[in-house]
Amino acid sequence: MAPTLDVVIPVYNEQRDLENSVRRLRAELPMTFPHPFRITIADNASTDETTGIADRLAAELPDVRCVRLERKGRGGALSTVWGASDAHVLAYMDVDLSTDLRAVQPLVAPLLSGHSDLSIGSRLAVGARVTRGMKREVISRCYNVLVRGSLNVRFTDAQCGFKAIRADVARGLLPHVRDTNWFFDTELLVLAERAGLRIHEVPVDWVDDPNSSVDIVATAMEDLRGIARLRKTLRRGPVVELRGQLGRIAA
Repeated sequence: MAPTLDVVIPVYNEQRDLENSVRRLRAELPMTFPHPFRITIADNASTDETTGIADRLAAELPDVRCVRLERKGRGGALSTVWGASDAHVLAYMDVDLSTDLRAVQPLVAPLLSGHSDLSIGSRLAVGARVTRGMKREVISRCYNVLVRGSLNVRFTDAQCGFKAIRADVARGLLPHVRDTNWFFDTELLVLAERAGLRIHEVPVDWVDDPNSSVDIVATAMEDLRGIARLRKTLRRGPVVELRGQLGRIAA
């Protein structure tokens, strides 16, 4: 029987955090999410002990699986795993579980009810509580202001690692998302909003991982290049065709 929710954790060389995070997620998720779920570890070309840990967890825990991809890139991993999943709702979260897991039910409920097509955690929405360093706070806020201004979108937080999408919507949207790395989130949301899809935002409690291996400056530069590319793409007007396809899905 297909699970209601497939939670994907994309990882690259996360041998330090992976096991504790997966066991914590598996233990806490049933307390707040009263539906069948599966946890999928998307190992995108790890070179440390991550693959062995993921395989062991999948063998031990019946509702955990591991998908090994031979190419690095968070966006590519999500696109591949989401595209092959049999769940009704597809989600992802960062391996450090920075977002309070009590937000899972509010994230997924609008998708199950048909109220929304995508759902995102937001660290910038009213009611969110965020603990992180000043550098990351400033870069994140500046980036989201830039996205809203340059791409003319309404959602508040493009990069929070806590998102969900209905599987039928994903099947129509994912083939149009070109980025395979960090800009994947932003491109997915921009195309969805331009196509008239309904994006639900959930204010989240979020605590930054001070040991995160993500180079936030390099990621920001990559995202700026993604914004420039997407602006050119949108000016050529391919969203009209996409809107028609996704409109049929919504109907």
